[in-house]
Amino acid sequence: MFATPPKVPMYQKQKNMTERKKAVFNWSGGKDSALALHKILQENEFEVLSLLTTIDEETASSSIHSIPLGLLKKQADSIGIPLYPVPLSKDKTYKKGMAEAVRHFKNKGVSHFIFGDIFLADVRRYRENMLHPLGIELVEPLWGKTSDEVMKDFLKSGIKTKIIVTQADKLDRTFIGREIDRDFVRSLPNGVDLCGENGEYHTFSYDGELFKQGIDFKISEANLISHEFKLDDGKVKSYDYWQAEISE
Repeated sequence: MFATPPKVPMYQKQKNMTERKKAVFNWSGGKDSALALHKILQENEFEVLSLLTTIDEETASSSIHSIPLGLLKKQADSIGIPLYPVPLSKDKTYKKGMAEAVRHFKNKGVSHFIFGDIFLADVRRYRENMLHPLGIELVEPLWGKTSDEVMKDFLKSGIKTKIIVTQADKLDRTFIGREIDRDFVRSLPNGVDLCGENGEYHTFSYDGELFKQGIDFKISEANLISHEFKLDDGKVKSYDYWQAEISE
């Protein structure tokens, strides 16, 4: 009997002798991020030196998705690209942390930062206003597609992903832990973006062609939490979320 060879992502089989542009991929750990990275690695135009993730220093988890640092490192190890955590706190804002990261990576020849945004123009404008003055160009491989197109591409990719956060007034607790598949798409209520691009839900990607091996993780329970956001007019608005407790 011959031993089954280990799974090798498609992009690792490809060779390109031309010089690629050095880039950093801004990694959330979720489905759009995984799909965008999968696309970038397949196209092979960029040499992705690192996955960059902002981390809440107090909780040691990602700033938006609340993925524990240990699981983020497992994702990076399985993908085969090192993780570069950027710790944030009251004293170190996102803007300050990113500026420090840019200085670090520019010394390594990085000229591009890659994101998995789809269509939120204000988010892209914010990134451009922050990074362009620092000499970094943005790359958005999913930009301009509809949510329907992105979801179809995601389902075709074979990447496996589960929901770990929902906006409570949009998707109830029963959506926590659900797999992103065709049944999920059919079950979404009216008014919820297919890809959760308006913040309706966040996910954790754990297997598929992007990964050399699947990532084991547990969802123990879901807690109702609140986050406050400062609006453009200066007002503060609070949103409730169901957030899964996930662990290795």
